[in-house]
This record gives sequence, structure tokens and C-alpha cells, in this order.
Amino acid sequence: MSNSGMAFQQITEIRNQLRCLGARPAHEQRILRLWSQAKPQNSGSRPLESFMPAALRQELPQLSETLSNLLRLQSTHPAEDGSVRWLLALQDGQTVETVGLPRDGVCVSSQVGCAVGCVFCMTGKEGLIRQVGSAEIVAQVAFARLHRVVKKVVFMGMGEPAHNLDNVLEAIDVLGTVGNIGHKSLVFSTVGDWRVFERLPLCLVKPALALSLHSTRADLRAELLPRAPKMSPEELVEAAEIYAQQTGYPIQYQWTLLEGVNDTQEEIEGIVRLLKGKYALMNMIPYNSVDDLPFRRPSWERAAEIARTLHRQGILTKLRNSAGQDVEGGCGQLRARHLQAESSSNQLNLSKPLRTPKAIEAPLHFVKAKPATFL
Repeated sequence: MSNSGMAFQQITEIRNQLRCLGARPAHEQRILRLWSQAKPQNSGSRPLESFMPAALRQELPQLSETLSNLLRLQSTHPAEDGSVRWLLALQDGQTVETVGLPRDGVCVSSQVGCAVGCVFCMTGKEGLIRQVGSAEIVAQVAFARLHRVVKKVVFMGMGEPAHNLDNVLEAIDVLGTVGNIGHKSLVFSTVGDWRVFERLPLCLVKPALALSLHSTRADLRAELLPRAPKMSPEELVEAAEIYAQQTGYPIQYQWTLLEGVNDTQEEIEGIVRLLKGKYALMNMIPYNSVDDLPFRRPSWERAAEIARTLHRQGILTKLRNSAGQDVEGGCGQLRARHLQAESSSNQLNLSKPLRTPKAIEAPLHFVKAKPATFL
């Protein structure tokens, strides 16, 4: 392969390399299909020489090795609920967190770091380091498929997908076509951005949409998500409802419950005001504690009371119990510990070490969930 030493980041780079080797569209799709589904490139009953150009066939082993080396496993942390968090190193040494979820799901990261700066999130403290390429996103799914069945992909890991829109949409297109993932089983999670609402309806593969709301008060939401686009909660819900009607998928509103912050009667009334009659599902998730941050989770009884109240008011609500509480499973903590360990040459453990080899650092607080409770 003329550029066999290159490290792909985008799907377009893979396609261009294949075309240089004489691949036709059908060959491109076949190679991307087998790679994204974690199957060998020589899979199938037909011998490769019967339909694939010789130059392309000759380079397939090297191509397969290049694709498999897009990610390198750094560490594995399984949990009792059947989920597992992997810390994966990219070609440049940066790391991302990918999570195998119960019930055949995987949570992928779209950025190294994040620019939104959510005040309750470890990833937000780090800032944005770099974008994760579309090939690197699909590679996370392919990696997960080597270890477990994957039927759902949620873009709820490190990063804000709206800030890496071209790469995320290119990955979604591959996963929703040759990747054998149902369109409504691809979940695009965002804090809200006009570009998302403009571009998603134009895509061939239209994913389900998860919208991180966290408050119905514009001032409080701006404090919690300081660098999110300046869309009011009303504008967000209005734009999301249009997309819900276009796709036929309900919008999944995400609400991280913070004790004394957004668990008030005022917020409950605001949720009813905004979502009553909308094609919507509210996911309530008690906060997952993060070291060095001042927020606390409300009691399970208080969270259940809020969910029941919303349900009685006609808001379809799921109360999700965040996993990883005993190992401080907030978003970005696994990566943060890894970086701290690297910088401490004489210290193997961090200030609050993983307590067992089986510990999980769960993904973003709104994907590391046990089965939902309807109330």
C-alpha cells in the first residue's frame, strides 16, 4: 500500500486510499461493512479473487492491520451490572473512554476533552484537546464488537458531538448503512446547537436525538453549561419537537439531578410547562459524584418523588440509577486518572484509586444506567 504507514482519522481518507487501489463503490462498502462489524476482510463464501481487483486484494492484510491499529487498549474496567469501560489510546497517544453498555449498547466519545465546560463534568474541566475523526469513532464500535454484541450506539461519551459535526455525521452514516445499526438505535446527544437542527433532517441516516436540558431556567442552564450555544430552553424544545415530528422518534431529554440546584418545585413546574404534549421522554439521572466538584445527588426517595410527580402530570419519565457510584464513575475520570498517573512517576495509584480490578468508570452520567424505572 503506497501510504500503508498512514494513520487514518476520517472515513473519507479510507475511501480515498481504497480508490487509489482500484476499489469501486461496492468494494468500498464491503470493506467498510466488514470492518465496522468487526468481521475479517476475507469473510464470505466467494473467493476474493473472483470480484476484487488484484492491487486491492494484495493490500487487504495491511489495510486490516492499519484499521485495527487505529485504537489501542489502555485498560479495561468491568462492572457488576454487565457494563465495561475501556480506556483506548488513539494513534497520537491521546485517550478516549468507550463504554460497553448492558443490553447490547456502546457509548462512544466524539472529542478528546470538551469545550462546553459543564460545571458538574470532569471532561468539561479539561477543555477541548482535539476532535475524534469519523474513522476513530467507527473504530470504537468495531473494538466493542470484538468483545460483545452491539445493536445500539450512543454518542454520549467524552465531547460534544455538535462541535465535531462533520466527523460524527460521517460515522453515523457508516454505522447506519453498512454498520448494521438501526437509525433510531443511533443516539446523537447534544447540549443543543442550531447546526444540529439544520443538518440532521438532511441526513440519509437520521439518528434519535438526546438533548441535555438540566434546567428550564435560562440563567441556571447558562451557569451549568457555560459554553453551550445561547439557545433558551424554550427554543431548544421547539426545535427538538420539529425534529421529533420529522423522524417519528421521541426526543430523549436528559436531566442530571443535582441536590438543591435543579430538583426544585420550580423546575418540576418548568418541565411540565415545556414538555406537556410534546413527543418526548424525560430521563432523570441522579448525579454521579465527581472528585473535587461541589455537587451532590439527591436521595433516591426524592428523585423517585420527582419522577412520579412528572409522570402524573403527563410527562413520560424514566428514573435511571447511575452505575459506578462506588468508583466515582463520572465522565472523564478514567482518562483523568490515567493522565495523573502518567505524570506521577513515583505514584502508581491516584488520590482515590480504583478499588478493585473490576471497577468501572461509567460514561457520561446519562448513559451509565441500570434498567430504567417507570414511575
